[in-house]
Amino acid sequence: MELRKKISEKFKTLHQIEPLVFRSPGRVNLIGEHTDYNNGFVLPAAIEKAIYFAISKRDDSEVKLFAYDLNEYDQFDVRNPNFVKSKWSNYLKGVVDQLNKMGCRFNGFNCVFGGDIPIGAGLSSSAALEAGLAFAINHIYNLGLDKLTIVKLAQKAENEFVGMNCGIMDQYISVFGKSRNVVRIDCRSLDHEYFPFDFSDISIVLFNSLVSHSLASSEYNKRREECEEGLTIIQNKYQDVNSLRDVNEEMLCEVKNEMTNVVYRRCKYAVEENIRVIKACNCLIEKDLGKFGEYMYQTHEGLSKDYEVSCKEMDYLVELTEGNEDILGARMMGGGFGGCTINLIKNNGIEKSVEYISQKFKGKYGKDPEVYITTISNGTELLSEN
Repeated sequence: MELRKKISEKFKTLHQIEPLVFRSPGRVNLIGEHTDYNNGFVLPAAIEKAIYFAISKRDDSEVKLFAYDLNEYDQFDVRNPNFVKSKWSNYLKGVVDQLNKMGCRFNGFNCVFGGDIPIGAGLSSSAALEAGLAFAINHIYNLGLDKLTIVKLAQKAENEFVGMNCGIMDQYISVFGKSRNVVRIDCRSLDHEYFPFDFSDISIVLFNSLVSHSLASSEYNKRREECEEGLTIIQNKYQDVNSLRDVNEEMLCEVKNEMTNVVYRRCKYAVEENIRVIKACNCLIEKDLGKFGEYMYQTHEGLSKDYEVSCKEMDYLVELTEGNEDILGARMMGGGFGGCTINLIKNNGIEKSVEYISQKFKGKYGKDPEVYITTISNGTELLSEN
């Protein structure tokens, strides 16, 4: 039985009523990593791997949650979502907390959720949780929130309640994703533009390094602080600069000697990556995936050497793709310190490439990388029970 049906059936077993079922996808980011919190551009896509929510209204203020994949329950009062350290329900409680802060009025709800987004792989399962629940509550209680408002409150839920100082990209693409398209998000204006990514002979293939993001949260926040430190130095010379989005390579070079080597390299990466996103979008317009892939390799080099958020396993996975004529581009993806690499691979070369990379990786690290072949999907949506 497919996952969404299993979740719906579990809900009916627990609550004896028919739920509404919502789907909220994970995401890949083709290029534009760690640029979102610097007000730059990113180029993500929603994928078919998703979290499904079976949900119904209640007449009281109780929230009853069941995590299908973990076989765990939690419940709380909708007016008092209490934080519990290291608890999965914090991502959902944070959404309720933000809705309360916005003055929304709604009762409790029953919810069974589960999904096939690999946890810890950098495919943004947390944003799918937040955006999906916000979308669902908005729908069942007719709160009248538009999509961008849902995106912002989902991001704030993770920033303020969970304590992860993430940018807006993950929640944005989870809501605004569109099948067969990537989305260039302007993280300053929060406008977006769709670019077609419908290449019948190419697949997006992910290799999971199976390295957990043990450093991701603390180091992610540290990278933000380092970028902010560099920005302050730049602003001493250029008062009209509001973020690293406004900085070009010449401006950065002028203040290089006033920065530590680490802060300079962080800013250098962010400035260069923002430029790469624009160039990569032009490649899609021109249908030049070969050049697009070159920019992906450049991004990985920057993330590994200048931003220092890769790890030896992911570096090796990218190294194994070099010189393979069936692989157009590869890089680490996500916050870093583990998770997946994203690869553009010709369909007729997937089997051979996966076999070679998996064999080499296992030979070096004693484990097979998990492999996901993904397709681009729609964003968060209500599913028909039919």
